[in-house]
Amino acid sequence: MGELPARHPHACRAEGAAFSWPFMISLHEGKGARVKKPAERVFTFRLTVVGCHPKIWRRLQVRESMWLSRLHDSIQVLFDWFDYQTHAFNLDDLRFGNPLKRDDLTIEDDRDVTLADLDLEHRERFSYGYHFGEGWQVEVKVEKTDPVEKGVHYPLCTGGERAGPPEDCGGLEAFHDMLACIKEPHTDLGREWIEWLGPDYQAELCDLEKINRGLRKLGK
Repeated sequence: MGELPARHPHACRAEGAAFSWPFMISLHEGKGARVKKPAERVFTFRLTVVGCHPKIWRRLQVRESMWLSRLHDSIQVLFDWFDYQTHAFNLDDLRFGNPLKRDDLTIEDDRDVTLADLDLEHRERFSYGYHFGEGWQVEVKVEKTDPVEKGVHYPLCTGGERAGPPEDCGGLEAFHDMLACIKEPHTDLGREWIEWLGPDYQAELCDLEKINRGLRKLGK
């Protein structure tokens, strides 16, 4: 019988080398011992828009294999933003997002990093910035880690309060002014804001069904 092709799933490079699929050989347990790969984990995050009063937050469950760029996509869905602007994740002195290299700032590409790469089980929180002109900041708190639950589609939003600040509303101060104005629909400013927001905007509503419909379209 001839040698197995190098790409055959049962071929290995040398005696004692690890199989890449569908199992690994443990050198500590003897030749041929099968060792299960660790079960994939799910992170539960609580995401809060910094500075908003009353608080605007979401609880999100994601697989650790999720690309950081996909977490960005998920955050856009959570707060009903449209990804028109630049974003960046901040983890201590590391920056990931829209790639940028300047003398004073380097942002690595978040399409090249998964959540599993970030050692999140040893981090309490990190942050996400969106629309550098308006300066939105989202605190991402790592609440817990669990095994993947069969039959659950991830990412999954399991809780939250209030609608997100509308895209291009002008930043935190303008957002709070907007909330005050729409409570007075008889005024000129109130009417202008209500017309700009459209009939579907409800500041008090966190629409979990709509959010999860959007998340299901993203995939892992």
